[in-house]
Amino acid sequence: MTESPRLARVATLLLLLVTAVWGSTFFLIRDLVVTVPPTDFLAVRFAIAAALMFALFRRQTLALSRADLRLGIGLGVLYGLAQVLQTIGLQHTDASVSGFVTGTYVVLTPVLGALLLRDRIDRVTWAAVLLTTAGLAVLSLRGFAVGFGEGVTLASAVLYAGHILVLGRWSTPSAAVGLATVQAAVIALVASVGAVPGGVTLPAGAGQWASLLYMAVVAGALALWAQTWAQAHLTATRAAIVMAMEPVFAAFFAVLFGGESLTVRLLLGGALVVGSMYLVELRGMLARRRRSGATAAEDPPVEALHHDV
Repeated sequence: MTESPRLARVATLLLLLVTAVWGSTFFLIRDLVVTVPPTDFLAVRFAIAAALMFALFRRQTLALSRADLRLGIGLGVLYGLAQVLQTIGLQHTDASVSGFVTGTYVVLTPVLGALLLRDRIDRVTWAAVLLTTAGLAVLSLRGFAVGFGEGVTLASAVLYAGHILVLGRWSTPSAAVGLATVQAAVIALVASVGAVPGGVTLPAGAGQWASLLYMAVVAGALALWAQTWAQAHLTATRAAIVMAMEPVFAAFFAVLFGGESLTVRLLLGGALVVGSMYLVELRGMLARRRRSGATAAEDPPVEALHHDV
């Protein structure tokens, strides 16, 4: 059985919408953390998201094995620390720049795979690393120094890349939704460690609460459900290419609604970073096609449906 073209189109559009939603949160977070400390904001946001996700995915969460539960806790700690660093970085850099720097996890993932898991890095990936470095230099350098916000955000991108590696190596599609629910709860706990000692500062006014609820419900729980469904009908490569649009959407919304300027530095640096992301994904797509061609030459044609979550 082959992949339904109609479902693939719907899944692609849905995943693109999810990516746009994620991109829209950068300038909202930047405005919110002016008055609400990053850990306080994250604790409240992910507590709401975890409660909603558990209500929706209670059966899948309770069905997790002990090994999956331990994996979910570890992933939640990793992702929670990345969220804290990214949110702190947004206090010190533009939302558009933060979006591009965060998006470097697409390139950092194979690099960490080579360093930690002894995966092979080819010349195309090294070229992508050089493009990313050049893009970050254009976006972030202040003379010969990297801005604090960009440096902290880059550290969060490294953690995101590690999260992707662990998730891809040890998780299973059947446990994906339950793992995500556990992660949301752990992220709330990680953020609470920094928030509770000084007292939790809540958003002030209807506007800030609306932003927080949007990020918890729409960009959190609902986006997770949509992403899980969409990636069940798309190959991992196709999904990754769509998700590489996140920093583009982040810059778009920051300029359109966040009052940021469309500078030559932003255009050039952003183009280099996005180009590196697509170079990595193109390399993966070509490698898969070569493998598929070799398999087809050796074996009789077998129709298969691939589900990548």
